[in-house]
Amino acid sequence: MLLSHHTSDLIEAGCDEAGRGCLAGPVFAAAVVFPKNYCNEDLKDSKQLNQNQRNALRETIETDALAWAVASVSQEEIDKINILNASVLAMHRAIEQLKLNPEFLLIDGNRFKPYKKIPHQTIVKGDGKYLSIAAASVLAKTYRDSYMLQIHNDFPNYGWLTNQGYPTKKHYDAIEKHGITSHHRKTFKLIKPVQLQLINM
Repeated sequence: MLLSHHTSDLIEAGCDEAGRGCLAGPVFAAAVVFPKNYCNEDLKDSKQLNQNQRNALRETIETDALAWAVASVSQEEIDKINILNASVLAMHRAIEQLKLNPEFLLIDGNRFKPYKKIPHQTIVKGDGKYLSIAAASVLAKTYRDSYMLQIHNDFPNYGWLTNQGYPTKKHYDAIEKHGITSHHRKTFKLIKPVQLQLINM
């Protein structure tokens, strides 16, 4: 069962991102503040949930959270500042949009740059340990998937409806056949690797 809080007396926000390893589209991040002692047995790391479960949890999270926010960093910005900096910037933008000022930040992963003077802790696989990070992973994932669905309608050849921009065989094959779009991250390796176990979706 996931933990509700890391610190008992501070307003705590969990943060996570989605889309870091994609070849196309923005990186999204979310920040979530839950009430003290919040409990939800259905909430877990978004990667362990199917799309219907994530979408249902998204509504629950947005209803139950004291504050939540989702933000993104575009593919153009990713190409300028690199994906690590873009992932951190997306988290900063989400934190900035919270209607409640957090006093402590729980960050999924092991890399982060301080936001203002708010204390933070990075937690590897934090989305499997803390409810607020798991909730942030669900929001970031569902909002990004919705965005990729929208742009899929304009560029249906790349399979974004099912691969969400990740480096699948179909995605590489489409780039090889049709070239890249304005949504592709041009600093990423967009040519199919010769020796790589590709994701089949």
